[in-house]
Amino acid sequence: MFVITADQVDSRSRPDIVGETLSRLNEEHAVRLVLPVDRNAGDELQVLTDDAGTALAIVLDLTRGGSWSVGLGIGSVRLPLPAETREASGDAFIAAREAVRRAKKAATRFAIDVVVADTAGRANVGWPSAADAEALVNLALVIRERRTVAGWELYDLVSAGLTQADAAAKLGITAPSASSRARAAAVRPELAALPALTRLLENVDRANTRTDPAE
Repeated sequence: MFVITADQVDSRSRPDIVGETLSRLNEEHAVRLVLPVDRNAGDELQVLTDDAGTALAIVLDLTRGGSWSVGLGIGSVRLPLPAETREASGDAFIAAREAVRRAKKAATRFAIDVVVADTAGRANVGWPSAADAEALVNLALVIRERRTVAGWELYDLVSAGLTQADAAAKLGITAPSASSRARAAAVRPELAALPALTRLLENVDRANTRTDPAE
């Protein structure tokens, strides 16, 4: 399971964006969420999903723009689940809490943690670790932080499914200009890396999630 705990940056001096953000995430990712995105502790939101791709997409969403410190926790959750995310508990929630604490001090405002799966060797030697996943997601976040407004315009269109030629036409620029913009924005390398990052998170989850309900 994947738990995201995100804390709004400088919430005391900025307008509250928790409500509008959780509403948008619930609308965009509803079918992939185990429970609806929920407000927690005033200026925090919590996400619970069993889908690595959704977890990654929400991390990339929340870290864009610098408004959130984002912690991703991976591990088991206590069953049966309650009706609301903020009432749920388990290893993944503990890990997310530690991750968001570290994220507040990180340059990318992101961190990943797990509660090591067990005393019986379930956290297998040779499996990817949370540190492996964090390092590679952070690499993607550094690339994204350097992207210009123009680069984001192209990225958003291409990532939504348009061809680069169609995106160029929509933006009113030439194909060569779109190619230059795509190279500068590292659009293709990021999109090519997302499936690999998703598989990495899936493997970290497999190595650190119990299949039995927590006591």
